[in-house]
Amino acid sequence: MRQSFDETTDRSFGSRHVPLIRQAMARQGLDGFLVPHEDEHQNEYLPAANDRLAWATGFTGSAGAAVILKDKAAVFVDGRYTLQVRDQVDAGLFEIRDLVEGGVPAYLETAAGRGAKIGYDPRLHSPDALTHLKAAVAKAGAELTPVNDNPLDEAWGQARPAQPAAPVVPQPLEFSGEDSNAKRARVGAAVGQRGADATVLTAPSSIAWLFNVRGGDVIRSPLPIGQAILAKDGTARLFLDPAKVTQDLPAWLGNQVTLETPADLPGALADLKGQRVVVDPALSSAWYFKALEDAGATVIRADDPCALPRACKNDVEIAGTRRAHIRDGAALTRFLHWVATAGQANPPDEIEAVSKLEAFREATGALKDLSFDTIAGAASNGAIVHYRPTQRLNKRTEQGSLLLVDSGAQYQDGTTDVTRTVAIGEPNPEMRQRFTLVLKGHLALAAIRFPAGTTGSAIDVLARHALWMHGLDYDHGTGHGVGSYLGVHEGPQRIAKAPNTVALRPGMILSNEPGYYKEGGYGIRIENLQVITPAAQIAGGERPMLGFETLTLAPIDRRLIDRDLLSPAERAQLDAYHARVAAEIGPLVEPDVRAWLADVTGPI
Repeated sequence: MRQSFDETTDRSFGSRHVPLIRQAMARQGLDGFLVPHEDEHQNEYLPAANDRLAWATGFTGSAGAAVILKDKAAVFVDGRYTLQVRDQVDAGLFEIRDLVEGGVPAYLETAAGRGAKIGYDPRLHSPDALTHLKAAVAKAGAELTPVNDNPLDEAWGQARPAQPAAPVVPQPLEFSGEDSNAKRARVGAAVGQRGADATVLTAPSSIAWLFNVRGGDVIRSPLPIGQAILAKDGTARLFLDPAKVTQDLPAWLGNQVTLETPADLPGALADLKGQRVVVDPALSSAWYFKALEDAGATVIRADDPCALPRACKNDVEIAGTRRAHIRDGAALTRFLHWVATAGQANPPDEIEAVSKLEAFREATGALKDLSFDTIAGAASNGAIVHYRPTQRLNKRTEQGSLLLVDSGAQYQDGTTDVTRTVAIGEPNPEMRQRFTLVLKGHLALAAIRFPAGTTGSAIDVLARHALWMHGLDYDHGTGHGVGSYLGVHEGPQRIAKAPNTVALRPGMILSNEPGYYKEGGYGIRIENLQVITPAAQIAGGERPMLGFETLTLAPIDRRLIDRDLLSPAERAQLDAYHARVAAEIGPLVEPDVRAWLADVTGPI
């Protein structure tokens, strides 16, 4: 469970591994090979055995890609990882390019030679992504060629870690709130309403939610890797490695679920001949589409039918996440007290801060895992949005600096994700101004009421308005969905500038996390999780409005707030939040922490 602070890769990975990949490519007659970050299940956090991009290049970020040609190579990352990729990847071997602006297709248009055979593993690419890649390769006069045997896997050989085989265990009704039979009947009926006979599910979060099970195959997420075929009548075939199947699992699943092995999956797909089958092109690889088409099934491209019902938490799940956030808030408050007292006298380094926070969470006795590796950025490291401290990069906090800590936990009753930025010593006026502008956006998004049908992209501006008015902004989304003892990043809902067609609905949990980042200086982010509440009438209003209930409970550093920049309504809103923190967290912490909490949550 403990977070590792060692480098998992180094810059020599490419020089050692790329020649092996090229040798394997040559044996298959390939002139190039595509290496996406995604694995067979489109996981964000990958099992070690599936982290092919890291093994090939040394880059360990959660989004990226590489192209390895006979005589050159390139690695692609987005703006979050510009500094990290240069630290981890040998720039003499890999050209470093932007993943978003043109990305892999633009590179292939000019880099793939005429007549070249560029290989790809169809298990790792979505059909939509392949459409763009094929068009780019065709412009270059080259050919995109599927492979049965991945040359990177061949090069990795016996050094490749074993596939995870964590036990798959029940998630009891006291936490799930709806039994699997009811879920399968509900989702199966929705599949039938789409004019389909069945759906193929490959996303681990959908498998976990639909069958009320949890696993441990994916780091920081209690997810089992597997596949399922759900028929419109609610019966299902579930494909799991037998090593994961616990003694109690078959009885838990019931007689409407047939347990099978991954080796049985190709035959099961062939059994769908003549049927209409829903598959999500964003979550399932091209391999599934081809297998179904070869079997004579009609593929219906549509969203994973589990995604929306999974996102809309039921009353039991919401009650569970409230408990989890109170428990987690007490642990975080103990940590913030430590930073404010011992940490001011002897400023901690980033690793000390991360370890201390995890120890407070472990002391709850309920921690299952972190929900992601803790981000702790001191001073200039705080300006790196997805920074993770390592032994080599570890920085000590200093007087007059900021410490940004973004962390979360997995409890059986809920998943948490929270960011607090705190001052070490006395902050300067610019830090206080920028922090307050971020706070104004955070408060605006927490307070908004909105009609049914509103999307996250329609309210994103609320979090940015105060920053924009001062010529400032941040380059990440404002809010992501969060699961119920599932992934800390969950769709289909989100709050961001990018267009999103998914309406916000009651029961969805989203983060509220505006920020500001001064390169080379400091980073600021304030993040709470909030759940969408049912529509209610506003006095004098004409339409019922949805709203947000804040789940996260922990003090916000008032030393960083410029009171004069807040309106009376904003000051009242912050005071009400802090009063709630004191009332709900105070009784759970030790007397000295409680006294400190009462002081830092007083009226501003």
